[in-house]
Amino acid sequence: MKVVVTSSAQTLADPIDMHFGRSKYFILADTETGRATAHDNAHNLHAAQGAGIQSAETVAKLGAETVITGSVGPKAYRALQTAGIKIALVEAVCPGTEALRRFKEGGLPVLDKPNSEGYWV
Repeated sequence: MKVVVTSSAQTLADPIDMHFGRSKYFILADTETGRATAHDNAHNLHAAQGAGIQSAETVAKLGAETVITGSVGPKAYRALQTAGIKIALVEAVCPGTEALRRFKEGGLPVLDKPNSEGYWV
């Protein structure tokens, strides 16, 4: 399974980023092979609008089936749902490796609605 972990830096050892659309990096991890690659999302860090939707499009293009993050606004949530991508919630900052481990063990809840009003609200 391909999973995207929102991250503040380029490896799973780094802390997750709690904001989906404005995450600095997306780490695409393959749970079967253990391979992980970093994908820069810097162009959305200070976007005036549309960061969540653009980030959802990026994640869909990467082929992810699930995103692990701390918060998702309504527009990003709809875009991810439309693409068939699940959202697993991490409630506190931790290394990406820890978030991925908890996800594989079934220890992260899957969101059934947005849990943020958006980044600028």
